[in-house]
Amino acid sequence: METEKPHIVNEPDIEYGVYSYADYLTWQFDEVAELIKGKIFKKAAAAPKRIHQRVSAKLLTRLFTYLEGKTCQVYDAPFDVRFTKGSKEDCKINDVVQPDICVICDPVKLDDRGCIGAPDLIVEILSPGNSKTELKHKFELYESNGVKEYWVIHPENQNLLIYTLTDRKYVPSPLLTSGDIVESVAVEGFKLDLEDFFRDIE
Repeated sequence: METEKPHIVNEPDIEYGVYSYADYLTWQFDEVAELIKGKIFKKAAAAPKRIHQRVSAKLLTRLFTYLEGKTCQVYDAPFDVRFTKGSKEDCKINDVVQPDICVICDPVKLDDRGCIGAPDLIVEILSPGNSKTELKHKFELYESNGVKEYWVIHPENQNLLIYTLTDRKYVPSPLLTSGDIVESVAVEGFKLDLEDFFRDIE
């Protein structure tokens, strides 16, 4: 008898059951699936827009080059980040996401399946179909789990908003755009000149 596939929902208030990382490992979806509070969120089956991929590749390259030889490591999607609530058992983990880019400075958090615990920096690059998830649900998830810095990049508008964790709450930056130089708090010494960064991205 075939196991019934779980429903994929886009709104957390729709009750279809609560799933764990153990369940997640058994699924085979056409879409990329993430878990937030045990609810399933899907990303579009189609590949992201080309501009999304350009921004991701360029930022990943800059972070990788900057971090080479340092303790911190950078990864891009698909890469599972699991947030725990005490237990690290797969069946007790209800939050699993695949950020566009993340930086982890504590090697203890890394294993063969990805990261278990909060990355130091998470970058999400917005697409038309995922803005609500990134801005609302993931904001709450990253803040409550202690992600030190959360970048939200809007590639088409060529701007960036940074949330920095202060006293366990995110403090937003002003909207950063061409002419601004961004300096990361979580990745010490890393700077990004946005005019230079976005110059050849269109």
